Amino acid sequence: MPVAETLTREDEKTTERTARGADWKTILFNCDCHSFDDVERQLVKAIRCDAERSKRIAWEVHTQGFAVVYEGPREHCEAVAAVLEDIRLVVQVRR
Repeated sequence: MPVAETLTREDEKTTERTARGADWKTILFNCDCHSFDDVERQLVKAIRCDAERSKRIAWEVHTQGFAVVYEGPREHCEAVAAVLEDIRLVVQVRR
């Protein structure tokens, strides 16, 4: 079987993202300066997710110390970071 035929759907998504320059990440780090509510509200604004997802991400940041909150093109990652930084959350954009 040719290699191209053995790719899974997830591999195809990853390949498509990488081909479009979507290999950047916005990482949110834990800090004790903000309430969960503050972080959750800002996540909803930054990545346009629902309240349930923002709660899961905020909990991951709290328990793991950080979480990747967005993956995509560099410009989009920087835009997400800028919204999170509006309330002085600690973020990083990197490959």
